[in-house]
Amino acid sequence: MLKEGKHKMAEFIDEKLIFRTLEDNERPDKKHVEEIIQKSLTRKGLSIEETAVLMQADDPELIEQMFDAARQIKFGIYGKRVVLFAPLYVTNECANNCLYCAFRKDNVGLIRKTLTMDEVKQEVGILEEMGHKRLLLVYGEMHGIKYLEDTIEAAYSVKVEKGEIRRINVNAAPLSVEDFKALKATGIGTYQCFQETYHLETYKKMHPTGKKADYPWRLYALHRAQEAGIDDVSVGVLYGLFDWKFETLALLQHCQHLDNEFGVGPHTISFPRIEPALNSDVAVQPPYPVSDDDFKKLVAIIRMAVPYTGMILTTRETAELRREVLDLGVSQMSAGSRTNPGGYKEAREHAPDTEQFTLGDTRPLDEVIKDLAQNNGYVPSFCTACYRLGRTGVDFMDLAKPGLIKNFCLPNALLTFKEYLEDYATEETKKIGIDLIEKQLDDIPVEKRKAEAIERLKKVENGERDLYF
Repeated sequence: MLKEGKHKMAEFIDEKLIFRTLEDNERPDKKHVEEIIQKSLTRKGLSIEETAVLMQADDPELIEQMFDAARQIKFGIYGKRVVLFAPLYVTNECANNCLYCAFRKDNVGLIRKTLTMDEVKQEVGILEEMGHKRLLLVYGEMHGIKYLEDTIEAAYSVKVEKGEIRRINVNAAPLSVEDFKALKATGIGTYQCFQETYHLETYKKMHPTGKKADYPWRLYALHRAQEAGIDDVSVGVLYGLFDWKFETLALLQHCQHLDNEFGVGPHTISFPRIEPALNSDVAVQPPYPVSDDDFKKLVAIIRMAVPYTGMILTTRETAELRREVLDLGVSQMSAGSRTNPGGYKEAREHAPDTEQFTLGDTRPLDEVIKDLAQNNGYVPSFCTACYRLGRTGVDFMDLAKPGLIKNFCLPNALLTFKEYLEDYATEETKKIGIDLIEKQLDDIPVEKRKAEAIERLKKVENGERDLYF
């Protein structure tokens, strides 16, 4: 057990090893790259060294082979479905001074706002009217565990007509083990805490003041969450602060360490790129900008390296790029997002004086869903069954690794998609969606489960809700 306040610089983020590994594999042999690509198709993951080899291969033919492998892995595990959620920023007040963030304490140009419980309920009601069932509540480092408990309770309490929030995930500042236990008791799903950058010198530079300046305290947040019983945790890097190859290898070191310590790695990985933010020179001109080509490459490589971990794509990216990287490994997407507290009430109007960063994809939820179904052939899913039935942490991986999770995921996706089509979709989206459901039923691997899914889809059409396997 880790003792709070006693953490030293984490040995498992080994900067010297990362730099040495990158240097030793700077000019990888084509045959070696192809062997690693083939190994990735076994879905057993890749080592740090193997991942470094892939990252430094720049032959277009090899990169396309990586993309093909990532697609095979993604479709083999997740199929043609993608989970949708909405972030809800409950405050833009923060005690930290992250140089890349509009919410930083010293940004006097930002209009500050913290939602009251009534305002939280109002925002949640608007999201339910859109059709959302999964929320990510996002907090700054200003309010304590009591505010988190109250806002989560308020969000869960809202029921607008047929709408409801079935699962809330949380992105919040690191907590103590005792506070994590209180957070778990609220009924959350996944706890997110991103290191932003694993490069210590860069971390110190980008986080000059505030509690977030404590690198080890943040790094060990997921350890404390696991100790408190939260077995679904999420890691992430803010790409653009330091070299993307270093950050990706450090991210994998973090994933492997959690797996070794707790028997399960992170449930999801996020990989946002820096976007312009109010009064932030760092956000406007990132120190290590990541090109679209490198972004696609890193998404594919992460999928190859950690095949069973969910990958989250945000609305920071444009609609066009989101379409391109979806097949390369993405399993979850935000949609119809706003990054300012009260932003949904503002009728999706751009609010540069209160938001955290500039959005790339501002399409409403129904348009995103129609695009996914019509142009990508994806089933949009609002499923929360695994959380609610205890298929989390090790239990989830025990089903995912042998491929058994498909028996649950696709039928549950179809059921939640059918709910959306019946309750919220435009007529055009509904027609496209019904046609897609008919096609996707044939992909349910077990005939008995397929028959059960067809029967439950009829029940949804007749007014029943919240059916799942």
